[in-house]
Amino acid sequence: MSIFPNPSPGSGSEPPYSPPPAPPPPPSAPPPPGAAGYYQPPPQYYAPPPPPAPASEGLGWKFGILIAAVVVLIGANVYLYMQLDKVKKDLSAANDTAQSRLDKLEEAASVSTRSNRRTVEELRDQLERARRQANLAAGQAKDEALKKVDETRAELEAAQERSKQQLSSDINKVQESADSKFSQVGNEVTSVKGDVASTKSELEKTVADLKRATGEIDGHSVLIATNQKELSALQALGERNYVQFTITKAKQPQKVGDVMIRLTKADPKKFRYTIELTADDKTTEKKDRTLNEPLQFMTSKAKQPYEIVVNDVKKDTIVGYVSIPKVLNTRN
Repeated sequence: MSIFPNPSPGSGSEPPYSPPPAPPPPPSAPPPPGAAGYYQPPPQYYAPPPPPAPASEGLGWKFGILIAAVVVLIGANVYLYMQLDKVKKDLSAANDTAQSRLDKLEEAASVSTRSNRRTVEELRDQLERARRQANLAAGQAKDEALKKVDETRAELEAAQERSKQQLSSDINKVQESADSKFSQVGNEVTSVKGDVASTKSELEKTVADLKRATGEIDGHSVLIATNQKELSALQALGERNYVQFTITKAKQPQKVGDVMIRLTKADPKKFRYTIELTADDKTTEKKDRTLNEPLQFMTSKAKQPYEIVVNDVKKDTIVGYVSIPKVLNTRN
């Protein structure tokens, strides 16, 4: 029995051998030669069979292919064996490394555990010593606290006694000083009363000496001040508010209280002046006015008239005051 496979027909380089076709069956009762209807068929040609291929040539190339396949398989097996051996060596080295690390970790864990155990024991001992010391210190502190309380109580009683004596002495001194001051204050009050009476009398005299002028709006006489002393007397009466001013001739008006005043002309020889008065956004010219003449004008802020009095006329300057009613409200 051969180990090589049987060759397949048509797989070689030469065509397979095929037997010649069978001759056709002879006709039944052919007519004799020369007779009517006799037909002589042409002779049949048959190709000679090819010579058989040598057995050694058909099996050589197949055997070569088989040998190459066996060699490839053997090479693959050797390569796989080498790879498997390398993997085994690498796995063994990895196992050794892991085991070494595991041994080191176990050793480190053991050392850490022993160290932690010693630390815990030391802390426990320290806590116990601290507890004993605290108990001892608490007892000593209690004794010292009681002793301190007794000392403080004694000092407090002594301080209270000293304070009581000092207070009694201070009360006596204050009483003596108060008696003396009361006598002094009584004298000062008497003197002040005399001064007040004198001032009141002088004020009444000054008020009585105040000049009166007729207002140009309501026609009633009004009190006017011609100097600082009389103005102080008017302020003391408390009936109106007074705002003093000194206005110099300029292009822009000057605010006095809640009105605006601009000096346009001043004649110190004749004691006359001309001003522009602005109130409630309205400007009015007060022309050729004289010294100590009350200029009355109404505003929307009060039911009583405002008053302007000029007490002195200098070169390009006037000095006086604005009299403003005490009660300011909106006009109906």
